[in-house]
Amino acid sequence: MANTPQTKKRARQNVKRYAVNKARRSRIRTYIRKVEEAIASGDAGIAQSALKTAQPEIARGVSKGVLHKNTASRKISRLAQRVKALGA
Repeated sequence: MANTPQTKKRARQNVKRYAVNKARRSRIRTYIRKVEEAIASGDAGIAQSALKTAQPEIARGVSKGVLHKNTASRKISRLAQRVKALGA
């Protein structure tokens, strides 16, 4: 249990930060899921537009520290590959 004022404050900050990061992660996953659903439906146009909206959201996750940059890059790359294959 936190005893000093500093550790008590840190505990409060961690709770807030956890909630914010959880919401951001959830939002990113939702965008990724929308792209995957569009790919599954087989509609290249919808998949392309879903990917365009997901990319900045994933990049924002990197800038906010929710995702590692290589993880985000890999996710974007793999999604783009699948969307491209759908259009071909």
